[in-house]
Amino acid sequence: MLSEVSPRGRMQILRWTTLGTLFCIVFAVSFNFLMFRDLGDPALTRALFSSAVVAFILAAPSFFYLSLKLRQLAKTNHRLNTIASLDGLTGCLTRRAFSSLVDDWLHGVGNPGETKDSLENRRPGTLLVIDADRFKSINDRFGHQCGDEALCVIAAAIRSSMRIDDIVGRLGGEEFGVFLPGTVDAGEIAERIRRKVETISFAPQECPHQLTVSIGGASVSGGSTFNHLYRLADERLYEAKRGGRNRVAVGPASSAVPPLRLVTQNLASAS
Repeated sequence: MLSEVSPRGRMQILRWTTLGTLFCIVFAVSFNFLMFRDLGDPALTRALFSSAVVAFILAAPSFFYLSLKLRQLAKTNHRLNTIASLDGLTGCLTRRAFSSLVDDWLHGVGNPGETKDSLENRRPGTLLVIDADRFKSINDRFGHQCGDEALCVIAAAIRSSMRIDDIVGRLGGEEFGVFLPGTVDAGEIAERIRRKVETISFAPQECPHQLTVSIGGASVSGGSTFNHLYRLADERLYEAKRGGRNRVAVGPASSAVPPLRLVTQNLASAS
């Protein structure tokens, strides 16, 4: 069991075992000294020595075992939290984990000393909502297993187009979300994702099938929430869908009408 613990974890186990054992020895010796100090030096010495030995024999293995089990429990909890935060199919964050991280960024969680008022002007970001075009036709034509494969390759294409600090999640079904912290050219990144998906070689059952996505995005320069950004990005996503699919529609959250960026010609008729 100890071989499965990292070097850092072993140091923590050693530290807690040592400190716990020393505490028990000090307590036992102090208690025996108070109880038997009137017996004289020879008897008192034997009492103190025996109490220290007994405390060490009992405390050392007990604290070692307890520290090891607590470390294993912490590792298991971390693994379970990680599993609960990831979509089992694509490896992206779940909607709940994704929205929580977005809200944490927008609200400045993890930056002590900064006030909410100051953060409202210092937490810009962009939410992209990405939806696979005509995805139902893949399931109907090739089956749900091929549909799952399509989602996996789309997720991989999205991740390969992102920066190191960007966040990606699966919002549900064939819909993905990407959050871009800070001030960036969100339209350029969204277009990069769109092109990457478009170039995927996807041939289920040896039948080539074109994969494309439509992308809607909303940028904010100050305080906001995930739900607010999602609503606006989703509206722009439908603008891209109505414009012919395989397109990008990105704009600031303050825009009443989303500015549609025509990226390519319509590759397919309405599903």
